[in-house]
Amino acid sequence: MGDCKIGILGCAGRMGRMLITAAHDRDGCSIIGGTEPAGSPSLGKDLGELAGLGPIGILAAEDASALFSASDVVIDFTVPAASVAHADMAAESGTALLIGTTGLTGDQIAMIEAAGNKAPVLIAANMSLGVNLLLEVVEQVAAALDEDYDIEVLEMHHRHKVDSPSGTALALGKAAAAGRGVDLEAVADKVRDGIVGARKRGDIGFATLRGGDVSGEHSVIFAADGERVILSHKASNREVFSRGAITAAQWLNGRPAGVYSMKDVLGLSK
Repeated sequence: MGDCKIGILGCAGRMGRMLITAAHDRDGCSIIGGTEPAGSPSLGKDLGELAGLGPIGILAAEDASALFSASDVVIDFTVPAASVAHADMAAESGTALLIGTTGLTGDQIAMIEAAGNKAPVLIAANMSLGVNLLLEVVEQVAAALDEDYDIEVLEMHHRHKVDSPSGTALALGKAAAAGRGVDLEAVADKVRDGIVGARKRGDIGFATLRGGDVSGEHSVIFAADGERVILSHKASNREVFSRGAITAAQWLNGRPAGVYSMKDVLGLSK
């Protein structure tokens, strides 16, 4: 099998540029193209120059359908509505689709997963391999500790992040809830302001911090009388996400139609 031919949707964005670099630097990968929406000032620019690599002879284009036709795997770090439309393109072409878009609603996730009937689709709130290992550990710890241990999820990101709690924080909450055998939505406490009363036993709380250029910091705290267990991950730069995405793309290449996760990539699926 030759190189995994990768297409990048939103190639001029922060993650798009990092994905270009990560794919360019990875053995067994080749960049086949990248797209930007209509009106983007980056249309027609060389992808290598966008990423600071120097020219590679591939220009940012507008036709996402053509990108699906030419690629083995398409990577999408865009916006929720666009990701849903891209899932339809994946289903039509049968091309593997890797989605790292955050802020997806439950309905949007369901629409994207429907494309898994016709194409291999992987959705992950966070492409970091370390974060995905943390998700597994959180579920195991939550299963081992009873409700005497209050669960709190703390996250911090850069000042420009628009969704809160982060997709990764919600994924960590879901992992903790799965360990406890409960539905996260039934026990999540995402907002505390004013006189809110005592903490409800069994709730999973969330706290959000925003500031500076923080790439991503997440902690899950299991707090009981007399002790705390704290599980944490800190990303010092965004390259961990792009490298993880390329690893996942290589894994996804050639898989049968279906819905996959980073657990599958890491060999952690049960």
